[in-house]
Amino acid sequence: MNCSIQSYYGNEYSYCFGCGKNHASGLHLESFLQNDGSTIMQTTPPEEYTGGVPHNLYGGYMAMLFDCHGTASAAAFYLENCGKELSAENMERFVTAHLDIDFLAPTPMHLPITVTAQPIEVTERKVILTLSLEVDGKITAKAKMVAVRFRKA
Repeated sequence: MNCSIQSYYGNEYSYCFGCGKNHASGLHLESFLQNDGSTIMQTTPPEEYTGGVPHNLYGGYMAMLFDCHGTASAAAFYLENCGKELSAENMERFVTAHLDIDFLAPTPMHLPITVTAQPIEVTERKVILTLSLEVDGKITAKAKMVAVRFRKA
């Protein structure tokens, strides 16, 4: 798959600071569905996201990575579970209902970060998934997310 999950979001849902393609000063993070049914996102954090300990990543930035990658992953897992192709016409938006993060070790700056996600449960209304954040071959944070389908009022 060559296109990111976020590339299929409608324009009205593409203004997220982390992953929105229409956010002028955003990070434009991209998540990709893998052949094994997982998803992956890779990024190297900008210097301004260092944490309280010099040369280590700010935990709030890590939470944002889990949030952006998790909701995109939930959309892909949902479509896959429904037997639908990942496309702009089929895209469903998900929002975070619950995010539980375990920070396992300091995450160093200046190195590429890989965030992966795996589905645990997929229903008509929600997706429960696990996520991990890895740097230089070491998992420094794990998360569990409940993402729910967004419904317009």
